[in-house]
Amino acid sequence: MSALKRVQQWATFARIWHLYDAAWQNPFDSAQVIKKHLMGLHKPIYHTMSQCGDVVVVINSADIALPGDEWKKRVYFHHTGYPGGASWTLAWELHEKDPTMVLKKAVYNSMDGNIQRRYTMQRLLIFPDSNVPKDILENISNQLRPLRKVPKRLDHYPEKEVKEFPKIIDYPKDYIVK
Repeated sequence: MSALKRVQQWATFARIWHLYDAAWQNPFDSAQVIKKHLMGLHKPIYHTMSQCGDVVVVINSADIALPGDEWKKRVYFHHTGYPGGASWTLAWELHEKDPTMVLKKAVYNSMDGNIQRRYTMQRLLIFPDSNVPKDILENISNQLRPLRKVPKRLDHYPEKEVKEFPKIIDYPKDYIVK
């Protein structure tokens, strides 16, 4: 076997660690990208019964963005297993309790029909902010491209650039904002 083929084979069967920044991303669209790498759908050796997927590390899950008024309308169901143990939790309440749970549930539900999704989810590491342990950061070798561009906040622009920006209207000096 030539050295090139050996490297190709190693790259096909190796578990690659991917980094995904979830800031300002829709968790349900992000789940499709994360699922593809967790299950190994991007590899030529993929089979439903094989564990050929990679590891995905997600950062900034506390900054996800649900479309429209999904924060108020999306409901998550949980049952304790005891009589009267059913509960429904709104998305904003669930996100407030655990900032990683909405994204985790989105990825789990995107793998519907996958018999091994419990084991596949063990390769998903979600962090609410960008503080990742050093031993995990050392393993990361690829970054997944975000689906949506993160907008730049106004206070992150230099003061000079803000002042030079063309104005639509100049308010009079005695104008009072109510």
